Amino acid sequence: MLAGEPGASLNVSATDLLAEPVAVAAVIAGALDRSGSSLRAHWRLQEAFSRSGVSSELFNSLAAPNPLTRAAAARLCAALRLTEAVDWIADLVRDPNPRVRDAAVRGLGQLGGRRAVEILVHGDDRIPLYRQAIALSRAAADLDIEALMRQPRSERAAIVTVLACGLRRDTLRVAPLLGIAHDRRWPTRVRLASCIALGAIGDPSAAGGLANLAGTATEPAVRQAAERAVRRLKHAPQAAIQ
Repeated sequence: MLAGEPGASLNVSATDLLAEPVAVAAVIAGALDRSGSSLRAHWRLQEAFSRSGVSSELFNSLAAPNPLTRAAAARLCAALRLTEAVDWIADLVRDPNPRVRDAAVRGLGQLGGRRAVEILVHGDDRIPLYRQAIALSRAAADLDIEALMRQPRSERAAIVTVLACGLRRDTLRVAPLLGIAHDRRWPTRVRLASCIALGAIGDPSAAGGLANLAGTATEPAVRQAAERAVRRLKHAPQAAIQ
């Protein structure tokens, strides 16, 4: 069934799937992400879940009283690319249970799309910064990243965006990241994040600009971040073109 064969039927219940959400989500995501998997195969897989009623049960489980069930449902809805669940999963980003919040953020990263990106960027401070950046790096398209770098809605959004560039190893953002790192009009934390991102991207073309920053920055934290990024670049393989 996971290969997307026509007429395939589902012989497990939503309860069975919710009992092993991590393993099941990994299998579903692997099938959908497999190289050569067509849109038609994706549709057949989703149709099998829908026809059996399992998709509806998973969707409804996003509002279950048990937080473990809510977290499991978020993982599975995201793995199945149930885009109609995005706004429901968005509500779980503010869930009182940290496990549910984590599953929701991961799910939004997996679902991707403009709405998921918007929710992640507007995420509250209870989401760990690194988790928010990882999810954004997966959810955002190049145009989303470009727009977010041009006009971030807050200091935290700017930090998350530049860290996402590093996680994506986005060589197209080397020049703007260097600009941010050097520009004192940006908050210090954003400039630090830019240095971290440049080190993570690993593009040797950033070495000169970072070395210059390490020698001229007046803020000790920025200078040290630039120095660490230079050291990382010296030991990093050349980044792949994105």
